[in-house]
Amino acid sequence: MTSSEQETRVATVEEPTPVFARETIAAGLEAGALVTIVGRCTVEYDGRATSRLEAGDRHVMLKPDGTVLVHTAAGQQPVNWQPPGCEQEAVLEDGSLSVRSRRSTPEEHLLIAFESVAQVSSFALSDSGDLSLAGTEADLKDRILERPDLLEDGFTPLATERETPAGAVDIYGEDRMGRSVVVELKRRRVGPDAVSQLRRYVDALERDLHADTAIRGILVAPSVTDRAERLLAEHGLEFVSLEPTSE
Repeated sequence: MTSSEQETRVATVEEPTPVFARETIAAGLEAGALVTIVGRCTVEYDGRATSRLEAGDRHVMLKPDGTVLVHTAAGQQPVNWQPPGCEQEAVLEDGSLSVRSRRSTPEEHLLIAFESVAQVSSFALSDSGDLSLAGTEADLKDRILERPDLLEDGFTPLATERETPAGAVDIYGEDRMGRSVVVELKRRRVGPDAVSQLRRYVDALERDLHADTAIRGILVAPSVTDRAERLLAEHGLEFVSLEPTSE
Protein backbone atom coordinates (compact mmCIF):
# COMPACT_ATOMS: atom_id res chain seq x y z
CA MET A 1 0.00 0.00 0.00
CA THR A 2 1.39 3.42 -0.94
CA SER A 3 1.52 6.33 1.48
CA SER A 4 -1.21 8.16 -0.45
CA GLU A 5 -3.50 5.11 -0.27
CA GLN A 6 -2.83 4.87 3.46
CA GLU A 7 -3.79 8.51 3.92
CA THR A 8 -7.13 7.97 2.18
CA ARG A 9 -7.86 4.96 4.40
CA VAL A 10 -6.88 6.59 7.71
CA ALA A 11 -7.73 10.06 9.00
CA THR A 12 -6.61 11.25 12.44
CA VAL A 13 -6.95 14.66 14.06
CA GLU A 14 -5.67 15.66 17.49
CA GLU A 15 -7.22 18.28 19.75
CA PRO A 16 -9.88 19.15 17.13
CA THR A 17 -12.45 21.87 17.62
CA PRO A 18 -15.98 20.54 18.19
CA VAL A 19 -16.90 21.56 14.64
CA PHE A 20 -13.92 19.78 13.08
CA ALA A 21 -14.47 16.72 15.28
CA ARG A 22 -18.10 16.49 14.19
CA GLU A 23 -17.14 16.85 10.52
CA THR A 24 -14.48 14.13 10.80
CA ILE A 25 -16.87 11.74 12.54
CA ALA A 26 -19.69 12.44 10.08
CA ALA A 27 -17.38 11.86 7.11
CA GLY A 28 -16.18 8.59 8.59
CA LEU A 29 -19.70 7.34 9.25
CA GLU A 30 -20.77 8.34 5.75
CA ALA A 31 -17.82 6.40 4.29
CA GLY A 32 -18.62 3.29 6.32
CA ALA A 33 -15.40 3.59 8.31
CA LEU A 34 -14.54 2.60 11.86
CA VAL A 35 -14.48 5.81 13.92
CA THR A 36 -12.80 6.19 17.31
CA ILE A 37 -12.97 9.18 19.64
CA VAL A 38 -10.88 9.79 22.74
CA GLY A 39 -12.03 12.51 25.09
CA ARG A 40 -13.71 13.52 28.31
CA CYS A 41 -17.42 12.82 28.21
CA THR A 42 -20.60 11.90 30.03
CA VAL A 43 -22.72 8.96 28.88
CA GLU A 44 -26.50 8.68 29.25
CA TYR A 45 -28.55 5.60 28.36
CA ASP A 46 -32.32 5.32 28.13
CA GLY A 47 -34.09 2.12 27.10
CA ARG A 48 -34.60 -1.10 29.06
CA ALA A 49 -33.37 0.95 32.03
CA THR A 50 -31.77 4.35 32.51
CA SER A 51 -28.20 5.11 33.49
CA ARG A 52 -25.69 7.94 33.55
CA LEU A 53 -21.91 7.96 33.65
CA GLU A 54 -20.46 11.19 35.01
CA ALA A 55 -17.62 12.92 33.19
CA GLY A 56 -14.50 10.86 32.61
CA ASP A 57 -11.79 10.17 30.03
CA ARG A 58 -13.10 7.50 27.64
CA HIS A 59 -12.48 5.80 24.31
CA VAL A 60 -15.58 5.62 22.08
CA MET A 61 -15.73 3.29 19.08
CA LEU A 62 -18.35 3.62 16.32
CA LYS A 63 -18.42 0.60 14.03
CA PRO A 64 -19.81 0.61 10.47
CA ASP A 65 -22.50 -1.92 11.44
CA GLY A 66 -23.98 0.47 14.02
CA THR A 67 -22.24 -0.92 17.09
CA VAL A 68 -21.15 1.61 19.71
CA LEU A 69 -18.62 0.78 22.44
CA VAL A 70 -17.59 3.05 25.32
CA HIS A 71 -14.37 2.01 27.06
CA THR A 72 -12.40 3.28 30.04
CA ALA A 73 -8.71 2.66 30.70
CA ALA A 74 -9.48 -0.50 32.71
CA GLY A 75 -11.00 -3.86 31.86
CA GLN A 76 -11.90 -5.58 28.62
CA GLN A 77 -15.65 -4.93 28.67
CA PRO A 78 -17.19 -1.61 27.59
CA VAL A 79 -18.85 0.46 30.32
CA ASN A 80 -21.70 1.09 27.92
CA TRP A 81 -22.59 -0.07 24.43
CA GLN A 82 -25.17 -0.34 21.68
CA PRO A 83 -25.58 -3.40 19.42
CA PRO A 84 -25.29 -3.63 15.61
CA GLY A 85 -28.05 -1.98 13.60
CA CYS A 86 -28.19 1.29 15.55
CA GLU A 87 -28.37 4.71 13.89
CA GLN A 88 -25.35 6.88 14.72
CA GLU A 89 -24.82 10.61 14.35
CA ALA A 90 -22.46 13.32 15.55
CA VAL A 91 -24.06 16.63 16.43
CA LEU A 92 -23.18 19.99 17.96
CA GLU A 93 -25.16 20.95 21.04
CA ASP A 94 -24.48 24.34 22.61
CA GLY A 95 -21.14 24.38 20.81
CA SER A 96 -20.02 20.99 22.16
CA LEU A 97 -19.71 17.64 20.40
CA SER A 98 -22.21 14.89 21.11
CA VAL A 99 -22.59 11.44 19.62
CA ARG A 100 -26.06 9.92 19.53
CA SER A 101 -27.00 6.29 18.96
CA ARG A 102 -30.57 5.06 18.53
CA ARG A 103 -31.96 1.56 18.37
CA SER A 104 -35.57 1.25 17.24
CA THR A 105 -36.50 -2.28 18.41
CA PRO A 106 -36.46 -2.16 21.35
CA GLU A 107 -36.30 1.60 21.68
CA GLU A 108 -32.92 2.52 23.15
CA HIS A 109 -30.92 5.75 23.14
CA LEU A 110 -27.29 6.44 24.02
CA LEU A 111 -26.00 10.02 24.34
CA ILE A 112 -22.26 10.65 24.63
CA ALA A 113 -21.60 14.34 25.39
CA PHE A 114 -17.98 15.46 25.14
CA GLU A 115 -16.50 18.18 27.32
CA SER A 116 -13.26 17.94 25.34
CA VAL A 117 -11.89 15.80 22.50
CA ALA A 118 -8.26 14.66 22.43
CA GLN A 119 -8.37 12.68 19.20
CA VAL A 120 -10.68 11.51 16.43
CA SER A 121 -9.63 8.78 14.01
CA SER A 122 -11.39 7.22 11.04
CA PHE A 123 -10.26 3.90 9.59
CA ALA A 124 -11.53 2.43 6.30
CA LEU A 125 -11.01 -1.20 7.23
CA SER A 126 -10.88 -4.10 4.80
CA ASP A 127 -11.37 -7.58 6.27
CA SER A 128 -12.25 -10.37 3.87
CA GLY A 129 -10.95 -13.19 6.05
CA ASP A 130 -13.41 -15.71 7.39
CA LEU A 131 -13.30 -16.47 11.10
CA SER A 132 -12.12 -19.96 11.89
CA LEU A 133 -13.65 -21.12 15.15
CA ALA A 134 -12.11 -23.75 17.36
CA GLY A 135 -13.92 -25.05 20.37
CA THR A 136 -17.55 -24.40 19.47
CA GLU A 137 -20.71 -25.49 21.27
CA ALA A 138 -21.10 -28.11 18.53
CA ASP A 139 -17.70 -29.51 19.56
CA LEU A 140 -18.86 -29.60 23.16
CA LYS A 141 -22.03 -31.41 22.14
CA ASP A 142 -20.07 -33.96 20.11
CA ARG A 143 -17.79 -34.66 23.08
CA ILE A 144 -20.75 -35.47 25.33
CA LEU A 145 -22.56 -37.55 22.69
CA GLU A 146 -19.39 -39.59 22.13
CA ARG A 147 -18.55 -39.81 25.83
CA PRO A 148 -21.74 -39.37 27.91
CA ASP A 149 -19.76 -40.28 31.02
CA LEU A 150 -18.03 -36.90 30.73
CA LEU A 151 -21.29 -35.46 32.02
CA GLU A 152 -21.75 -38.15 34.64
CA ASP A 153 -21.71 -41.92 34.94
CA GLY A 154 -24.92 -43.48 33.66
CA PHE A 155 -26.08 -40.51 31.59
CA THR A 156 -27.84 -41.51 28.34
CA PRO A 157 -28.44 -38.86 25.63
CA LEU A 158 -31.87 -39.28 24.03
CA ALA A 159 -32.20 -36.24 21.77
CA THR A 160 -30.50 -33.04 20.66
CA GLU A 161 -32.20 -29.70 19.96
CA ARG A 162 -35.39 -30.97 21.59
CA GLU A 163 -38.04 -28.30 21.24
CA THR A 164 -39.77 -26.85 24.30
CA PRO A 165 -42.08 -23.83 24.65
CA ALA A 166 -38.98 -21.92 25.85
CA GLY A 167 -36.74 -22.97 22.97
CA ALA A 168 -34.58 -25.90 21.88
CA VAL A 169 -32.69 -27.90 24.52
CA ASP A 170 -29.09 -28.67 23.51
CA ILE A 171 -29.15 -32.23 24.86
CA TYR A 172 -32.05 -34.09 26.46
CA GLY A 173 -31.40 -37.39 28.21
CA GLU A 174 -31.81 -39.60 31.27
CA ASP A 175 -29.60 -40.28 34.25
CA ARG A 176 -28.93 -43.72 35.71
CA MET A 177 -32.11 -43.44 37.82
CA GLY A 178 -34.26 -42.80 34.74
CA ARG A 179 -34.79 -39.13 35.58
CA SER A 180 -35.06 -36.63 32.73
CA VAL A 181 -32.05 -34.35 32.30
CA VAL A 182 -31.86 -31.03 30.41
CA VAL A 183 -28.32 -30.08 29.37
CA GLU A 184 -27.43 -26.53 28.32
CA LEU A 185 -24.04 -26.08 26.63
CA LYS A 186 -21.79 -23.01 26.59
CA ARG A 187 -18.32 -22.92 25.08
CA ARG A 188 -16.92 -20.23 27.39
CA ARG A 189 -17.24 -18.84 30.93
CA VAL A 190 -20.84 -17.82 31.58
CA GLY A 191 -22.86 -15.70 33.97
CA PRO A 192 -26.44 -15.47 35.30
CA ASP A 193 -28.06 -15.29 31.84
CA ALA A 194 -27.06 -18.89 31.09
CA VAL A 195 -28.54 -20.04 34.40
CA SER A 196 -31.80 -18.25 33.66
CA GLN A 197 -31.91 -19.84 30.21
CA LEU A 198 -31.44 -23.33 31.67
CA ARG A 199 -34.13 -22.70 34.26
CA ARG A 200 -36.61 -21.65 31.56
CA TYR A 201 -35.96 -24.90 29.69
CA VAL A 202 -36.42 -27.00 32.82
CA ASP A 203 -39.64 -25.20 33.79
CA ALA A 204 -41.02 -25.47 30.23
CA LEU A 205 -40.24 -29.18 30.00
CA GLU A 206 -41.81 -29.88 33.39
CA ARG A 207 -45.02 -28.21 32.22
CA ASP A 208 -44.84 -29.99 28.87
CA LEU A 209 -44.30 -33.47 30.34
CA HIS A 210 -46.51 -32.93 33.39
CA ALA A 211 -43.75 -34.62 35.35
CA ASP A 212 -44.42 -35.58 38.97
CA THR A 213 -40.76 -35.11 39.90
CA ALA A 214 -38.51 -32.22 39.08
CA ILE A 215 -36.42 -32.49 35.93
CA ARG A 216 -32.68 -32.10 36.44
CA GLY A 217 -30.96 -29.20 34.73
CA ILE A 218 -27.21 -29.27 34.06
CA LEU A 219 -25.19 -26.34 32.75
CA VAL A 220 -22.01 -27.38 30.93
CA ALA A 221 -19.28 -24.78 30.36
CA PRO A 222 -15.58 -24.28 31.07
CA SER A 223 -16.46 -22.12 34.10
CA VAL A 224 -19.13 -19.88 35.64
CA THR A 225 -19.08 -16.59 37.51
CA ASP A 226 -19.62 -16.48 41.28
CA ARG A 227 -23.10 -15.02 40.79
CA ALA A 228 -24.02 -17.77 38.33
CA GLU A 229 -22.82 -20.38 40.82
CA ARG A 230 -25.06 -18.91 43.51
CA LEU A 231 -28.06 -18.87 41.16
CA LEU A 232 -27.48 -22.50 40.21
CA ALA A 233 -27.64 -23.45 43.89
CA GLU A 234 -30.73 -21.30 44.52
CA HIS A 235 -32.65 -22.94 41.66
CA GLY A 236 -31.47 -26.49 42.32
CA LEU A 237 -29.55 -26.67 39.06
CA GLU A 238 -26.16 -28.29 38.47
CA PHE A 239 -22.88 -27.41 36.79
CA VAL A 240 -20.28 -29.52 35.01
CA SER A 241 -16.98 -27.96 33.97
CA LEU A 242 -16.03 -29.11 30.49
CA GLU A 243 -14.04 -27.59 27.62
CA PRO A 244 -15.34 -27.81 24.02
CA THR A 245 -12.22 -29.72 22.93
CA SER A 246 -10.03 -32.16 24.78
CA GLU A 247 -6.58 -31.09 25.87
